[in-house]
Amino acid sequence: MPQTVPFVDYLVLGERPHLVARECTACGARFFDRRNACASCFGTSFTQVDVSTEGEVRAFTIVAHAAPGVPVPFVSATVDCAGTSVRANLINVAPTPEAVRLGMKVRLALTPVGVDQAGTEAISFGFEPRP
Repeated sequence: MPQTVPFVDYLVLGERPHLVARECTACGARFFDRRNACASCFGTSFTQVDVSTEGEVRAFTIVAHAAPGVPVPFVSATVDCAGTSVRANLINVAPTPEAVRLGMKVRLALTPVGVDQAGTEAISFGFEPRP
C-alpha cells in the first residue's frame, strides 16, 4: 500500500480521518493555523481539539476563474462543524446553484492531490453532501 501524507498539518489521516483545531483555553476560539496569541482575546495557551466531521454549509461561492492549472468551476464554502467554522471546497457535488444550497448537510471527505517521485501520495480534504 502506498504511503500517504496529509496536505495540511491539521488533517489527521487513518481509520477515522478528521481535522484538529487549536482552541484557546481562555475563550474557546478555534484556529487551524499555528498561533502565538488568540486573535479574539490575546490568550497565549492553546489545546488541540478534534473537529466534528459533519456540518452544514453556511456560505458558498462557485468559483469560475482561478490560477492557471486549477480546474474550474468548483465550490468554495464555509462549513459549520458543530460550532467550528471550516473553509474548504465542496467535492463530489456539481458546481451549480441547483446542486448546492445554504444549510446543506455535508461530511468530511478525503481527496488525493498528487504523488511525489517516491510514490508518496498527498491527501487533502473537502466536504461532500451527506446521503
